[in-house]
Amino acid sequence: MLAHEEDSASETDSDFDPSELTDKELQDAFAQGKLKPGLNIALEAKKKAPNNANELKQSLNDLKKDLPWVERLDVTTAPVPDPTLQNGSESTDVDAEDDFKREMSFYRQAQAAVLFALPRLQQLKILTRRPDDYFAEMAKTDQHMQKVRKKLQAKQMSMEKSEKAKQLRSLRKYGKKVQIEVLQKRQKEKSNMMNQVKKYQKGLSDKLDFLEGDQQQQKSGGVNPKSKKGPNAKRKYKDQKFGFGGRKKGSKMNTKESFNDVSSFRAGVAHGRGPHRPGKKGGKNANKRPGKKVRQKIKNKGR
Repeated sequence: MLAHEEDSASETDSDFDPSELTDKELQDAFAQGKLKPGLNIALEAKKKAPNNANELKQSLNDLKKDLPWVERLDVTTAPVPDPTLQNGSESTDVDAEDDFKREMSFYRQAQAAVLFALPRLQQLKILTRRPDDYFAEMAKTDQHMQKVRKKLQAKQMSMEKSEKAKQLRSLRKYGKKVQIEVLQKRQKEKSNMMNQVKKYQKGLSDKLDFLEGDQQQQKSGGVNPKSKKGPNAKRKYKDQKFGFGGRKKGSKMNTKESFNDVSSFRAGVAHGRGPHRPGKKGGKNANKRPGKKVRQKIKNKGR
């Protein structure tokens, strides 16, 4: 029982917090001897500074110096009267919340100070205007400003370079897009022409309009990329057959030299007559194309 009571007493002492007690409880705890020295600190009352006007004036007189007005340049005047008010009646109180009236009050106060100080400075023969050849000293040195100028120029040049790089990238993208479109268009035209050629070879079509695609493109106002390489095969053949203009009459007449020149004569191929070479068919219709029905029969046999 004694050990249990000692444990309970120690627990109550450990849970004891003087800051949470009232005045009466503190008195009871002090009577029981539970309060220890050092827990309570007596605070002194805050001292009030005495308002000693004589000593303050003496300190002010010690700080004052008997200097001429030119060295001090202090001006204390009332503001210039407001010309908008009649009879000069003006209240000294200015509404601090009204921005316009507050700024006008500052302006008229400064104006009154100038009107007071400027004539006084002129009486003292002190110049109040800056000379025409006066150059104010710069806050920054010329070397420092040159560094700033170079830095700004470098920054501007870097921005211009980046802008040019962006434009070049956009132009490359656009050029690549146009190039792909042109290649696709050429591939499509080539595939269409090959289909037309295959149809013509198989006899499914007897039109050769696809060979005149370049001429039709020029007539329609288009630009033929192959025109720079010269005329096509059909144009060359017609030029060789009909010539390039000029006189045509008598151009195919025989002369004495052409009549006697028989070096280019071949009896085997002259109008399909004469001795035939082995493996070659002679006659008038040697290279005549078979008819449509015959071609269809040949095609059906191949299947």
